[in-house]
Amino acid sequence: MKYVVAGSLGNISKPLSEKLVAAGHDVTIISSHQDKAKAIETLGATAAIGSVEDLQFLKQTFKGAGAVYTMVPPKWDAQNWKEWIGNIGQNYAATIKDAGVKFVVNLSSVGAHMPDGCGPVSGLYKAEQALNALTDVNIKHLRPAYFYQNLLAQVGLIQHAGIMGANFGELSFPIVHPSDITDAAAEELLNLSFTGHSVRYIAGDEVTGTDIASVLGKAINKPDLKWVVFSDEDNLNGLLQAGLSEEVSKNYTEMGKAVRTGEMSEEYEKNKPVLSKIKLTDFATEFAAGFNA
Repeated sequence: MKYVVAGSLGNISKPLSEKLVAAGHDVTIISSHQDKAKAIETLGATAAIGSVEDLQFLKQTFKGAGAVYTMVPPKWDAQNWKEWIGNIGQNYAATIKDAGVKFVVNLSSVGAHMPDGCGPVSGLYKAEQALNALTDVNIKHLRPAYFYQNLLAQVGLIQHAGIMGANFGELSFPIVHPSDITDAAAEELLNLSFTGHSVRYIAGDEVTGTDIASVLGKAINKPDLKWVVFSDEDNLNGLLQAGLSEEVSKNYTEMGKAVRTGEMSEEYEKNKPVLSKIKLTDFATEFAAGFNA
């Protein structure tokens, strides 16, 4: 079967493609970077170089595919990030309909039940809705939790201020490793046993900011490391000072507020999955390596 995988050689897309190739399938990987073509071909896959903003490119790439893995890449210079994310979902939906694809595994997020108020994840709500408008297509929306790897962005704060922090962290929230998401995506794509439109939540652990600082602090020989909950204003200013655009900074701050209030996790709490294998203590080694590098 022909599979199309969006996401270039990312933390999920690359190992997912490797699993599909190993299972004997014809795999095409979408990347916007021509310099990734050789590495994609080395995996045993076909490189499709182009942009998910290009509807004609997508239609050509999806032609003949039986199943696809869709995801929306980051867009750091977007003027209206949520709308842009939703538009990419519409591109995927139009392409899937045009190509007659019957199975879709779509990377979304915890919080994608929120039409607004959850930053870029409310954009993923729009993308989910665009896909759900399709008929006669089986769609599995993966809604993973906060990525462990996002915590690597805290390295500079630890080095310069001796703390970790964000505008959330008092309440427990779910967190997950990309490899566990990869396993879930591969299971869905290789089995193709899902029907209709459904959601699968993925999380490896549930933690507070205090838990994170305690575990990761010990791993980097800073056992007294603390997690500080910032005000929304301080969080926004910190992101702007770090060089993020105003649009991205506002969206991330909005998402952080949704984590802090618990609204982002409301549907997750009603549909809790069995926690996957990688825990915060497992990620601590990976974090320490990144910190020491």
